[in-house]
Amino acid sequence: EVRLVESGGGSVQAGGSLRLSCTASGFRIDSSDMGWYRQIPGTVCELVSSIMQDGTPYNADSVDGRFTVSRDSAKNTVYLQMNDLKPEDTAVYYCAAEVVNIGTRTCSALTNSDWGQGTQVTVSS
Repeated sequence: EVRLVESGGGSVQAGGSLRLSCTASGFRIDSSDMGWYRQIPGTVCELVSSIMQDGTPYNADSVDGRFTVSRDSAKNTVYLQMNDLKPEDTAVYYCAAEVVNIGTRTCSALTNSDWGQGTQVTVSS
């Protein structure tokens, strides 16, 4: 059974940092494309970062230079290091064992058994 558990969310002031963790069970993270998504209220779901099976990372333009995705195969965990956080980064962040075409869908419409439960990140100005 695939299971993803996110942790590390919370509240931080603008300019601060957080590191999200996504610990997987039931499969190997290095055998899957892994994505970090976020849901900002009133908007479509956004693919923030991803790390492909071959280790190739991707960052959305909105976070490039501030967020870094990585993985620890020994811990079967994917990380999202978020630096220089801004109020507009406030969202629910999801880890998923897939990288999908979002279209105009919300994250709630995309979530399935290959997604974590989400973790709230709040950045105050």
